[in-house]
Amino acid sequence: MEWFAPDVVWPVLGAMAAGAAVGLEREFRGQPAGLRTHIIVSLASCFLMLTAMRTAGQAHAIDPGRMAQGILTGVGFVCGGVIFRTNTSVHGLTTAASLWFCSVLGMLFGVGLYTFAIEATVLVLIVLSVLRMLDERVPQEALAQLVVRFSRESAPTGPEFKAELRGLGIKSSTFIHRLLDRGALMEFATNVRAPHPRDIERLLDVLRNDARVLEFELSPHKT
Repeated sequence: MEWFAPDVVWPVLGAMAAGAAVGLEREFRGQPAGLRTHIIVSLASCFLMLTAMRTAGQAHAIDPGRMAQGILTGVGFVCGGVIFRTNTSVHGLTTAASLWFCSVLGMLFGVGLYTFAIEATVLVLIVLSVLRMLDERVPQEALAQLVVRFSRESAPTGPEFKAELRGLGIKSSTFIHRLLDRGALMEFATNVRAPHPRDIERLLDVLRNDARVLEFELSPHKT
């Protein structure tokens, strides 16, 4: 059968292997799109490009260029499903990018550019695994969303609380002030920035041991 010819089998196996390699890395990291999703995206892209390439010159020919554009656009909608936001943090961007890249790998295998496809697979695995270790060691500022609630009688003023944060080496953005529980509680909400994540941990200890603080929420995030 034509679909079991070597020039069909090898691209399909290559696309499966590439998708599995990237998917295993994402699966290991506990990401929402893992092994099966990456394989399916890579395989679908490969089969669609194989179909376009093998209909060339026929009456019902499919333009490979338009097929590639359609694949990348369609996969973009799938990628949007793995991106989600928690407060001010955005998660899933790397996984979405890896899914999109798997569609590119599938297309490379589908059009027979095996060398490019293998090189691209190796490079994306380096970016996802090796460079991740480097990213964890690069100095970076720590960002967090802070919400603190005091009783109205013991609450500091906005400038006083901002000065307290500054004394801990933490910068804050514009404060949002709220009176809650029929005026019994005073709430301060702001985004804070510190030179190192350990400064955010120090802020956590200070808030936990401050007798004036009735409630607080501290949500670290990365830009």
